[in-house]
Amino acid sequence: MSGADGRLLARAPGKVNLSLLLGPRRADGYHALASVVEAVSLADEVRLAPAPAGTAEDQVVCPGVEGENLAARALAAYRQATGWRGPPLRLEIDKRIPVAAGMGGGSADAAAALRLAASAAGRPIERLDTADRAALDAVAFGLGADVPALLAPGLVAMEGAGERVRPLAPAPAHGILVLPSPHHLATAEVFAEADRRRLARDADELEAGHADVLAALAGGVLPPPELLVNDLQSAAAALCPPIEATLRTVLSAGADHAMLSGSGPTVFGLFLGGDGPDRAAAAATTLVRLEPAPVACVPVDAGWAAPRPATETPA
Repeated sequence: MSGADGRLLARAPGKVNLSLLLGPRRADGYHALASVVEAVSLADEVRLAPAPAGTAEDQVVCPGVEGENLAARALAAYRQATGWRGPPLRLEIDKRIPVAAGMGGGSADAAAALRLAASAAGRPIERLDTADRAALDAVAFGLGADVPALLAPGLVAMEGAGERVRPLAPAPAHGILVLPSPHHLATAEVFAEADRRRLARDADELEAGHADVLAALAGGVLPPPELLVNDLQSAAAALCPPIEATLRTVLSAGADHAMLSGSGPTVFGLFLGGDGPDRAAAAATTLVRLEPAPVACVPVDAGWAAPRPATETPA
């Protein structure tokens, strides 16, 4: 295992969807999706260490999260897919990303667990050849649709049902204000409501809309508001009406654009320009009375989330 004492640390960034376009249901039951996913500095902290002496299996400890943890499945899936037979590990997760909120918190932890396991096995993901990286991407998708997009965090285009991911150049400077919700939404229920409302685009419209978003980004600008859309937003708001008020709150706090992340109910605001991070931080201060408290954050990349010896201080 890498690290002087076998202990590793990685940050597991959450995500927002700068665009999320919903396509038709596929033969395998998944919806076709096209999204631009951005990793953000609102992140869990994940620590990997040798399991205590006498422990026969990997352990995952995540206070505040009940039931099976996706990170535990990630460790097991990594061992099964690669045949790695390293000694049992203990994974500890300090949760900071809101749970069941559309920010990919569980997926972020699973992706971090894969990064950490790969480093512990002496095969960090940035050194994998094309075939081995594709195999790891397949493991990630088997864990959940958002996991591939967070395996090497940054700004990525996500297509298919989440299995096709490709990195994009960083977007122009901006800050992000995240407003977590006291409510919870089940992803399956939001998709079912979207189906009931017939919100899905046909295949041609899905492809064209996604192409417009990517073209704007390739031109070095954030897409205009009419392209920064989440097709699940109206369905989520129908199931959780406070979302609409939260969107208005973000705009009234000075955001240039406000939208839902993923299937919600988390709402975020974009603060554009080089002063965007400072304006987002100031807005968080003005809204500090809200519960849960808003969080100002910034985009991050794969280097920010890379495993490192636990004795090192993250940059």
